[in-house]
Amino acid sequence: MTSPNSLDLPRISRREALQWVMTASAALALSPQSFGADGAAPVTAKPYGTDPLLNHTYKPGDLWPLTLSASQRVTVAALADVILPADDRSPAASAVGVMDFVDEWISAPYPVQLSDRDTVLAGLDWLDGESKHRHQTAFSALTAEQKIALVASIAAPEKTGNERTGPALFFTTFRGLVMTGFYTTPVGTKDIGFLGNVPLTRFSDPPKEALQKLGLV
Repeated sequence: MTSPNSLDLPRISRREALQWVMTASAALALSPQSFGADGAAPVTAKPYGTDPLLNHTYKPGDLWPLTLSASQRVTVAALADVILPADDRSPAASAVGVMDFVDEWISAPYPVQLSDRDTVLAGLDWLDGESKHRHQTAFSALTAEQKIALVASIAAPEKTGNERTGPALFFTTFRGLVMTGFYTTPVGTKDIGFLGNVPLTRFSDPPKEALQKLGLV
């Protein structure tokens, strides 16, 4: 999915998006003290132990209390849409409810999610604080150009020479969550051409390129 604008933020291919999805669970954990935590209440919910009922539709917050405040959800939506904006094939990340996925993930009482909770909450605080420092307004209120410029300063620290390790690690974690949330929705799977478990009336031959790589043609 690529950005419809011509501003200087690295564009991503669907192949790159899938790679990010696969590595999302391996994103580096970050201590909230690295660049300031928001003092959110600790998670007190208990893991549900066994699988929930698979024939029941669960809504956000059904399994444990959610974390994000209304203003944090606005920031999440704004940043998610910088990462995955709308294009001629798919809507923006916020349009498919990526905020719900992020909120559900960081609210879950499991070790990886608890670590990501600290990272995301601290990063959201930093993002709004940096936005107010630069432009005297919250991140969600910035122009598209201002949002992209701020994100570019933490999206590729190896290229920008940015020394702010905490924000860069926040972006890596957050980007992985956005990609996972988007590409596991019906819209996202359609965007990458994933059919899933559906009946087929015919089976096409393997691509010629694949057969050549295997030495079969």
